[in-house]
Amino acid sequence: MHYSRVKTDGDAAEGPSGPHSGQLWPTPDYAVQVERLRSAIRHPVYLVELVPTEINLGVHYTDKPYVLLDVLDFPRPDPAKGLAPHMLLLDDGRGVNLGRIARVSTASPFNPTPAQILYTDREALQRLLFVERRLSQQFIAARSRALLGQLLAKVPAAASLATR
Repeated sequence: MHYSRVKTDGDAAEGPSGPHSGQLWPTPDYAVQVERLRSAIRHPVYLVELVPTEINLGVHYTDKPYVLLDVLDFPRPDPAKGLAPHMLLLDDGRGVNLGRIARVSTASPFNPTPAQILYTDREALQRLLFVERRLSQQFIAARSRALLGQLLAKVPAAASLATR
């Protein structure tokens, strides 16, 4: 498997910039996880899928098991677009890129034990699913005060942008 370092601004490393900038892509444990997936071929699995839309990124937990038919090489992986080097072929006729999956588990669709988890996109889980939400009461109050202060010319514009 070919690993590359994802390029950061002003960096000469190969690979596009994206959410994993400056990190190895795919992650060092990716190959181990793909082998675990391959060992589950012809067995039922449960998916947590990432569903990108034009305005947000949704998460779809399935309580229906899918039979994993194969783990295929994906011909055009791209970290900037979230496309991983492999895809899963499922018994419902879909091929789902691993870049669109947050977790694959066996035996339990919700809250699986570590032994039941075959694949996990730690980056997606940590940065998207389990991150503290910005729309807390404190964030909304601070942002509202900053915008009101800017509107009333009580706070310089540069100071109000710092609260974003």
